[in-house]
Amino acid sequence: MKPITRLALLIAPLVLVACSKKDAEAPPAVVVAVPAAATAPVVAAAPAAADPKKMTDEQKETARRQAKLDFGTMEDKYINDPQGQWATGASASSSYSNPQPSAYYLPTKVVGTPDGEYWQNKSDDIGFEWVQADYAKPVNATEVRLVLPSGDGVEALNKVELQDTDGKWNTIWTGLSEVKHDERGNRTWFVRTFPKTSYKVKAVKYTVANNVKTGIKKFDAAQLVGE
Repeated sequence: MKPITRLALLIAPLVLVACSKKDAEAPPAVVVAVPAAATAPVVAAAPAAADPKKMTDEQKETARRQAKLDFGTMEDKYINDPQGQWATGASASSSYSNPQPSAYYLPTKVVGTPDGEYWQNKSDDIGFEWVQADYAKPVNATEVRLVLPSGDGVEALNKVELQDTDGKWNTIWTGLSEVKHDERGNRTWFVRTFPKTSYKVKAVKYTVANNVKTGIKKFDAAQLVGE
């Protein structure tokens, strides 16, 4: 045998032993546990509104009574609002007349708390008419509330203006009224909330567009909220 071949045979086993030793000393593989994906919380679906057609007579009566209770709670909150004040004076662009102006429908009926007596407009379906409610204490206002008997005319309201102590008028809302006749009670409340005014408000003017909602318009009381 040639010397090189003999040397190769001697080296081969040594290489195999070294490789085996190296493999034996290799550190074990590190296994990192991967957390399972978080499961999204299960949110219960809101119960669907009851279908009146599928309600029993007893359920309908309960719903009717609950609606009246909700209305009464709302009115009590408004009427007893410590930051609310009722008009102490009022004027209007017109009043119902047949053929002479009737004392029953003068704008002064808007003065004070809701009492079932009201201002009524002159025209049914033409032009614009307004009522101005005056207040004893000028305030930085945040809300106005107008009470309409049976909701007559609430959909015709199209503008609300505030008058400051210098006599300047500021429009805080104009457009189409989204408020509908409130069937829960004998009155409908037209409410507009806005950021507190930087000026003191001493009067509020409500304007109606007669052709938007034809027929008579009635205002019972007007409340100003602020401090």
